[in-house]
Amino acid sequence: MLISLAALLAPLSVIAVWSSDIVGNTDRYVSTVAPLASDPDIQASVTTRVTNAVMDHVDVSLLLEQVTPEDRPRLEAALGRLEEPLMSGLRGLVESVTAKFVSSDGFATLWSELNRGAHQAVNKALTGSGGGAVQLEGDKVTVDLAPVVERVKALLVDNGLSVADKIPELHTDLTVATSEEIGKVQNGFKLLQLMGGWLPLVTVLMAAAGVLLAFRRRRALITAALAVVVTVGLLGVGLSVFRAFYLDALPTSVNSAAAGSVYDTLVRFLRGTVRAVVTLGVLTAVAAWLTGHSRWALSVRAGWRSALGAARAATGLSPGPVGVFVHRLRTWLNWGVVALAGLTIVLWDRPTAMVTLCLALTVLTVLAVLEFLDPAAQRTGHRHTKAVDSASGRGPA
Repeated sequence: MLISLAALLAPLSVIAVWSSDIVGNTDRYVSTVAPLASDPDIQASVTTRVTNAVMDHVDVSLLLEQVTPEDRPRLEAALGRLEEPLMSGLRGLVESVTAKFVSSDGFATLWSELNRGAHQAVNKALTGSGGGAVQLEGDKVTVDLAPVVERVKALLVDNGLSVADKIPELHTDLTVATSEEIGKVQNGFKLLQLMGGWLPLVTVLMAAAGVLLAFRRRRALITAALAVVVTVGLLGVGLSVFRAFYLDALPTSVNSAAAGSVYDTLVRFLRGTVRAVVTLGVLTAVAAWLTGHSRWALSVRAGWRSALGAARAATGLSPGPVGVFVHRLRTWLNWGVVALAGLTIVLWDRPTAMVTLCLALTVLTVLAVLEFLDPAAQRTGHRHTKAVDSASGRGPA
């Protein structure tokens, strides 16, 4: 029962840690959303929104205010035939200036500043409290692009379109998420955020208690590890499936490509954590199996010891007093290496699957060195080889 509960809580623990990081850590949130500034879909969506907002407040009458009164009648008559081409060219200028700014380092800096100042608004979008540039309006999460519009207006003035300086302060929203369930999701998200520091610990303690109470602890450990792999793996699959259904349900007024980029960016580290937990679970199950007494496990260990014995014989190295020390404390050293690896995983900031795999290879290397230095390992290896022969029905070679 404890192992089953731990397996069910494992994906919730992953989500809880992620939600706590996103909502509770401003620097981490900014670093998460910063790549969106260089995303082509986000840039295209921002360019379109800002261009539309500026063009809605630029008309021919504003241009005529710069012409002297005596020349205005003739210009008005000419513009009667040229107004459409003129506005089209003007829109092209605004769009070009906006696109250039959006693809610059200045926009990336502004995007990070906007999100840093609006981090409390993310709390509003995800937990229902806060305010700022990111707003929750009904079933939509929007970003106010007013600072971007102001920068574009200044650039238009610098490019000779002084009429842009008369455009009033504009607030245009970029919708990055929409769902009829946002209100319901907020309550669950807030609960997970509060449990971010405790739920993973409770999950690990439940799994450990289940293994310690089991009659066959090695088998229980393998079962617990594989159960966590399955449930957390299903969370990873669910993230991809939900993405497809979510984007398909977006209204036509929402830029689905930009919304997809936002979704992928926000869950990027969540997916990384899923891969890391799955990798750790598989490695734990394999390690527990290799320490068992099955014929295949004995064969693998015998091959391992034979290979180390051959390396020891080839080098002709005599470990001397170091070997005596290693042999005396071999068990403690082995468990110390494993415990240190576990502590490293716990303290590592956002461990990835690659980090987990590299750490496992490091542990394997250190254990190999300890076995290589143990002078009694060769004799133990011979006994294990005989045990494998006996288990497989073969006589001594």
